[in-house]
Amino acid sequence: MGLTRTDLFTSEQNEVAALAKALAHPARIAILQHLLKANACINSDLVKELGLAQATISQHLRELKEVGLIQGTIDGVSMNYCINASKWNEAHGLLNQLFEDYNSSCEGGSCC
Repeated sequence: MGLTRTDLFTSEQNEVAALAKALAHPARIAILQHLLKANACINSDLVKELGLAQATISQHLRELKEVGLIQGTIDGVSMNYCINASKWNEAHGLLNQLFEDYNSSCEGGSCC
C-alpha cells in the first residue's frame, strides 16, 4: 500500500481526517465519553470501566493523545488522562464546519 498523499490537501482537511481516524473506534469513543463524564483526570479505572486489557487501552489512549484530544500527566508510576479543552474546542469547530458546509437544498435527493 502506498503512502497517503497528504500534501495534496489543506492542513485543515488533514486535521479533520486525523480527528476522524482517531474517533473511528468505539473504544476511543467510550474513553472520551468516560473522560467527559468524569470531568477530571483519570487513570487505571479505564480498565475496570471498559473491560479491555491495559495494553489495549494504552494503545487507544496513545491514538487520542497523538491528535491532541486528550492530555496526560505522570503521577508517580501512573499516567492521568483528561480532555485537552483547547484541542477539544478546536475539533468541535472543525467538525461542525464540515457538517455546516452541507447545502440543505439537497435534502430529499434533489441534487443528483
